[in-house]
Amino acid sequence: MRRKIKNKRKLKPDFKYDSPKVEKFINYVMEDGKKEVARKVVYDTLVLLSQKTKTEDPLEIFETALKNTAPSMEVRSRRIGGANYQIPREVRAERRQALSMKWIVEAARNKKGKPMKERLSDEIISASKNEGEAVKKRENTHKMAEANKAFAHFAW
Repeated sequence: MRRKIKNKRKLKPDFKYDSPKVEKFINYVMEDGKKEVARKVVYDTLVLLSQKTKTEDPLEIFETALKNTAPSMEVRSRRIGGANYQIPREVRAERRQALSMKWIVEAARNKKGKPMKERLSDEIISASKNEGEAVKKRENTHKMAEANKAFAHFAW
């Protein structure tokens, strides 16, 4: 018997920029259910982005950063005949966006000494220029997938 297909809930766009991606990003920044704190951090980050880069639309930089950190390939572990193989797989669009946001927030959290809004804005700016920790993480993921290309025939 087949499993019931789980229907994905649509996320409402945030009220300031009217973007579902920003709302999703707020959810990734949020800790312990404190959404208002996360919302303030993300909105302050976007204001800082527009000040630092001197552009009108900080969402443009944010979108570029997400695109630059999104992986196209990843490795998934699979057990075949008593051995575990790292099998390269293509990443679905939803997972690509989720990994990208997760890596940006993770990289910003690992930095110390500044408020979160500054760390996030620095990481987003460097990601939009194809630099920074999140981009490095994507490069490592791609290298792993490339190195294990020999096991691609195990994917099905």
